[in-house]
Amino acid sequence: MKLSEHKELKLEILALAPKEKDKLLLRLVAKDKVLTEHLHFLLLEDESNLRDRVEAIKAQILQIMENLSSNKNLNAKEVLTNLRKLAKQVNHNFRVTKAAYEDVDLRIFLFNQTPIDFKTSAFSSYKNHEQMFVTYFIKSTLITLRKFYKLHEDLQFDLQVEMNKLLTKIHKGRAKEIAYDLGLPEQI
Repeated sequence: MKLSEHKELKLEILALAPKEKDKLLLRLVAKDKVLTEHLHFLLLEDESNLRDRVEAIKAQILQIMENLSSNKNLNAKEVLTNLRKLAKQVNHNFRVTKAAYEDVDLRIFLFNQTPIDFKTSAFSSYKNHEQMFVTYFIKSTLITLRKFYKLHEDLQFDLQVEMNKLLTKIHKGRAKEIAYDLGLPEQI
């Protein structure tokens, strides 16, 4: 049930006594972990906490991707699994902070750190992990590019070099055909 569909309910909620509203608000917030974290961020944290969050995520990305890159038998399935886990953390950070610039910055950083050249599997399995990885990687990059274009032009300028580095990485690798098919530009 959506509140917007029940205007009389909305009016009754607004007419509640402040103590009742507070009780209901606290009960609702307690049921949603992301909302609780978002309120904590809004009410108790500041700009330095946001920088700390971003730096912690970047450090984790670096550590995981360096471990993957040092693996001699690196395969697409392993990279894809780790990439999805890290992307989930970046998404969670955005839901909590609502910081658009930091979200795009983290996504570009994640994709620039992700190894995209690995040994092709000699075995034919029912799932082609290389194809799944490339498709996920390019579609995620397209989403990031859309978010990039929504930023203010000054913020775009700050991220332009790293975004072009990512686009070059894709178009010089094995994924260039799929990138062309999906309409990913070579440079911005």
